[in-house]
Amino acid sequence: MDSYVSLAYDYPVLGAFWTVMWIFLWVMWIFLLFRVIVDLFRDDSLGGAAKTGWLVFTIVLPFLGVFVYVMARGKDMGKREQAHVKAQLDETNRYIREAVGATGPASEAEQLAKLSEIRARGDISDEEFRRAKEKVLH
Repeated sequence: MDSYVSLAYDYPVLGAFWTVMWIFLWVMWIFLLFRVIVDLFRDDSLGGAAKTGWLVFTIVLPFLGVFVYVMARGKDMGKREQAHVKAQLDETNRYIREAVGATGPASEAEQLAKLSEIRARGDISDEEFRRAKEKVLH
């Protein structure tokens, strides 16, 4: 019990604050480093040699490499991220449309043609056709 009390006096609140601050900064730094590396591989405008150069620069001199990268190419990082998210969303929407089988809302003419075919087969009466036609047209 006595060791817990002395630990509280050896490690004051300000020391705990600075420890938490350094841990937070370290986590943020790792996050930024991975963001830069992901952005490097996502960028289609850079060639293989340029990507390799930036990657080696950020690995060999991580602090300097990341800061230079963010200063030189950081302006477009957000645009590339937005383009990537938009492409993912478009792909997801395309997949959902394929899975559901919907190619988009049918035009009025297509709907009326289908109704006429159904009436011609005798599946619906003239009254049902008239009501469905009114729904399509209004």
